[in-house]
Amino acid sequence: MKNKHLAIALLLILVTINLTSCAPSGYESGEAGFLSGLWHGFIIVFSILGKLFGFDIGIYALNNTGFFYWLGFIIGIGGFGGGGRGLFR
Repeated sequence: MKNKHLAIALLLILVTINLTSCAPSGYESGEAGFLSGLWHGFIIVFSILGKLFGFDIGIYALNNTGFFYWLGFIIGIGGFGGGGRGLFR
């Protein structure tokens, strides 16, 4: 039983590190658009976890297209959070 919990914890840590590797990390040459915003919004929880553990990762891309990146970012956050299902119960 103890080994099972250890394996699950190790797998969770590996998945978190893998997902935070896709997070923005400083200024990039190309602009991040809608799809990048969507992805960064979807992995926001993992980006925050990585930030808490001291990794040098960003929450959002600094070099972005503006409104469309922001729109994708907000939709991505909503998609990860369940789309606001519990707001109107």
